[in-house]
This record gives sequence, structure tokens and C-alpha cells, in this order.
Amino acid sequence: MDTITLWQLAALAAASTLVGFSKTAVSGANTISLAVFAAVLPARESTGVLLPILIAGDIIAVLVYRRHAHWPTLLRLFPAVAVGVAAGTAFMMWADDDAVRTSIGAILLFMAGVTLWRRRERPQPPPDEEGSGTPSRGVRLKARSYGVLGGFTTMVANAGGPVMSLYLLSAGFRKLGFLGTSAWFFLIVNTSKVPFSVGLGLIDARSLLLDAALVLFVVPGAYLGRACVGRINQKIFDRLVIGATVLGGLQLLLG
Repeated sequence: MDTITLWQLAALAAASTLVGFSKTAVSGANTISLAVFAAVLPARESTGVLLPILIAGDIIAVLVYRRHAHWPTLLRLFPAVAVGVAAGTAFMMWADDDAVRTSIGAILLFMAGVTLWRRRERPQPPPDEEGSGTPSRGVRLKARSYGVLGGFTTMVANAGGPVMSLYLLSAGFRKLGFLGTSAWFFLIVNTSKVPFSVGLGLIDARSLLLDAALVLFVVPGAYLGRACVGRINQKIFDRLVIGATVLGGLQLLLG
């Protein structure tokens, strides 16, 4: 992080802007930001630099969509997410930079594959904007499965966005319920990861100094996302995000 060039700093700033956009418009689009941070910085350290940027975006998203969260869904997810975060922390204790880089690339490709597979399914009509309803045993099992995977991927690679998106979409959430529930979920989960990241040495004075230079770029991205959320062509943008995710994953695996 001591030898960042002007072009690399510009790439990190653009990736930070995309974080803000993804938090208020298309959750999961920040997988592109993840790939950029891991390409510019050492893969392991990139997760610690990116985390405060994500939290800044989460705070803005909560301020915008706080009234649309569905708390029963969140409460079903959190116990399983805690298990996943613990597993991810254990992995990060022994993983070196190459292992983390490979893991991030594999996670990105896996998430892109799962997303493409999901798009082949017939969409289910949403129950209502808040995704309410009495949870069945299958719903609880799905919440546990997605929760563990989401906790692990968010701890190892800050890549829980696609997992959460898949879960909320499969649960039938509409746009505002989706964004509100996702905003609160990641604010709580990402904030809870900070002590683990500090303990692992992923967040320190140098990483926070870089964050201070990048965090302001989150605000225009969030403003743009809020302005575009009602106009964005979701199908085309999803294809662009999936394509960029695949390219980012391949670059990390083969680079």
C-alpha cells in the first residue's frame, strides 16, 4: 500500500464510487469493486481496506431505506451468519495472500455461476413488498444455508452481496423491501466484522489512512444510485455485473 500509483488510486476511487451506487441501487454490484481492490492491493490486505468503505455505503443505504427492512427475515439469518463469519475468521488466520486471492476469485466465479443458474428459473411472484409470511421449515433451512455461506464469503472476501441478493430474490422481495433489508443486514454484519479484521491485522493505521482518502467517493455513487434506482434497466445491468464478475474472478485466479 506504500507504492500506490496515481492510476491505481483512481481505480480504487472509482471502485469506491461503485460501492455507493451498489448500496442504493443494485446490491451485489460491488463484486466489481472487490475485484478492483484485490487487483490493485495485496488480496489479503484489500479486504481490510474495503471494509470501512462498505460500512460507509451501508450507513447511507440505511438512512435512505431504513423503513423498508423486514426484521423477521434478518433475525432468521443472523445466527447462521455468525457461524459463517467464525468459519471465515478461522480460514483467514492461516491463509496467505495467494490463498486469499484464489479464494476471492473462486467465490466470484461461483457467485456468478449461481446467479446465472438462478436466472434460468421461472421467477416466483412476490408475496408483498415486505416479504412477510409464516416461515416454513424449508424457508428456515434455506435461511441457514444462505446465512452460513454469506457469513463465510463476507468475512473472507467481503463478497456476501451476491449471496444475500440471491436469498432475498428467492424469497420474493420487491425493490424497496429488498434494498431496506439488505441495507440493515450489511450494516450490522460488516460492523460486527471490524474487531475480527483488526485482530487479524487487516485493518491498521495505514489502511485507515487510505480509507480516509477513498470514503468520500462513496457519497456521489450513493446519490447516483438513489437517482437511478427507479429508472435502471435491471436486466442489462445484471448482465454487465455478471460479466465483470467473471472477468474479475478469472483475473484473480490466473493473474
